[in-house]
Amino acid sequence: MAASVTLAVSLVAAVNLAIPTLAAGPLHPSPSQLVWIVDAYVIVFACLLIPAGAAGDRYGRKGVLLTGLGVFALGSLAAALAPTTGVLIAARALSGAGAALVMPASLSLTVGVHPPEERGKAIATWTAATGIAGVLGNLGGGLVMQYLPWQALFLIPVPIAGLLALLTARLAPRLPRHHADLDLPGAALLIAGSVALLFGVIEGPSHGWLSAPVLGAFAVAAALLAGFVAHQFRTAGPLLDPRLFARPALRAGTLGVAVLFFGLFALFFVNARYLQDVMGLSPLLTGLAILPLTIPMIVLSRLSARFDPRVAVPSGLALVVAGLVTLSFAGAGTPYLVYAVGPTLMGAGMGLSLPPLSHAAVAALPPERAGLGSGLTSAARELGSAVGVAVMGTALATHGMSAGYLVIAAVVLAGALLTLRWLRAPAARAQASYGSSPR
Repeated sequence: MAASVTLAVSLVAAVNLAIPTLAAGPLHPSPSQLVWIVDAYVIVFACLLIPAGAAGDRYGRKGVLLTGLGVFALGSLAAALAPTTGVLIAARALSGAGAALVMPASLSLTVGVHPPEERGKAIATWTAATGIAGVLGNLGGGLVMQYLPWQALFLIPVPIAGLLALLTARLAPRLPRHHADLDLPGAALLIAGSVALLFGVIEGPSHGWLSAPVLGAFAVAAALLAGFVAHQFRTAGPLLDPRLFARPALRAGTLGVAVLFFGLFALFFVNARYLQDVMGLSPLLTGLAILPLTIPMIVLSRLSARFDPRVAVPSGLALVVAGLVTLSFAGAGTPYLVYAVGPTLMGAGMGLSLPPLSHAAVAALPPERAGLGSGLTSAARELGSAVGVAVMGTALATHGMSAGYLVIAAVVLAGALLTLRWLRAPAARAQASYGSSPR
């Protein structure tokens, strides 16, 4: 189960290592198409996470996981064989749908096969796999792009997914099914609204911000997302009940996770191009060059329960903003050790603030709805990632890397201030303190 979720999540990070090669390759993608190659996977992944979890409850986790691995492999194979950029983007979206089926089903099976006294350790192992996946995605992507054509980045996951499907079929039990509402209309409205919003952000520089396609996309996004909220209030089994967000801790945790990954994936999107095209590093060294971010993030995440969240969260968010501002000063003559200060600050900030923010969102809900809290933070993470890539790609095409980092830093700062305001609300403080209850 840990290997399955590692495979699904690692491809989110790995594809960024291929961006410089794809940009110079025979498909000739435009700057906006490069963003879509990354975001098509992430946005479908994010929007289908919650209905995918419900599908596992309703139709069986094992069957949904096997289906997810099959869809993921099919999308990866189609991406490797893509003759045009449009086909590559569509294949990435298909892979994202498979990844969405894999993630909640693998967690449910992990929980289901362990007795209660071992579940905490099992969940911690699965959760650690999602973090390690980012490191493996960068290192593995760099290794593949160093020695193989870009198609191999999508082809190699195919046999791995096949092997994991065989192991799942042999080893995983069939757990009892439970009634769950899928809310497919809600999922369709959320995906369509998110895609329309990203279209406006990504295509603004090429079409013009006041052009009919861009303004039309923003209008369609507003209508669809408003329709999604209205549908959630009306339906008996909503994908995400808006009334839950009356809880300030849930709002704070969800927004905080989203803005952290907004900043992180903005860095990932531009990092590979800067290190390869400007600094002249090889793809393999580019993958290794992200270690100053990942090491403090992993270490501080493991120690996070020892820190007071009232100190850790604001300190972590401030470090992420400081790291983004530091990166805005990087240029062609910047030594790598100086450049690495920015990712190091961001990694430390993520490690300090991400665990207590995730805990705040889960603890804000009753124990029987903890799965929804986990799914909500996962969806917020992927949506934040998709929007971060879109905004950085737009700023990069319009004003350059330095301005892009400052725009990202300003958005993260605004989100951080709102997050801290909600966390300080009396109701949020009264709900739970990180580290004081079993996790």
